[in-house]
Amino acid sequence: MRRGNRQATTPGNRPRFWGRHAVIAALANPERVVRKIWGTREALGALELPPVLPITYADVADLGRMVPSDAPHQGLVAEVEPLDDVWLGELLDRGAEDRRPLLVLDQVTDPHNVGAILRSAAAFDALGIVTQDRHAPPESGTVARAASGALEVVPWVRVVNLARALEEIAEAGFWRIGLTGHARQTLDEAMGPQKVALVLGAEGEGMRQNTEAHCDELAKLPISGKVESLNVSNAAAIALYAAVTRKED
Repeated sequence: MRRGNRQATTPGNRPRFWGRHAVIAALANPERVVRKIWGTREALGALELPPVLPITYADVADLGRMVPSDAPHQGLVAEVEPLDDVWLGELLDRGAEDRRPLLVLDQVTDPHNVGAILRSAAAFDALGIVTQDRHAPPESGTVARAASGALEVVPWVRVVNLARALEEIAEAGFWRIGLTGHARQTLDEAMGPQKVALVLGAEGEGMRQNTEAHCDELAKLPISGKVESLNVSNAAAIALYAAVTRKED
């Protein structure tokens, strides 16, 4: 997939990834530039590293000072370049011949949630995720850790205007289903034979009114009255499962 170029970064604002899954996945991604890696001798000794990659041996305490407090670095920290932009039109073209679901996130800003959603998107072979550029977390060690390697394999499209993006998604043949607790029908009832774009809103606030207006249907998950709602990453995983296991007419 072709990508647009991001502006060059400086060492001070490059993301740092930590943990075996995130670092190994970054090293394995041909579209990811890894600038430097720190690690314990044991952790680095288990990896096959490019000879040109700068390596610094460090003890566990030193690595702990390089990451957020209590972050489970597992003896590895890497400095990387952010991935180049993925264009929505290219992603939609890539999914033109299949029925893989697409995820659209409306101002989901928690990096743990976005990372977990990326992981579910990889598990259920989603086409990709779409977020706003300004109201979504940047690539970071927290996102990469929660994604457990999925940040490197799931296309992530950032758009300026989510409403216009939803219009483009509809033109590509997707049935846009917004997940909200106040809907009258369940997700299973709302899904037809078309490709689906599952639209989820932020924790607490949910989808904005304009986002709901750009959905073809609103639907809810059939949860019991014992809980008011689900975490957005849990809701995304359940919705993806429902989308990929639905029976074809």
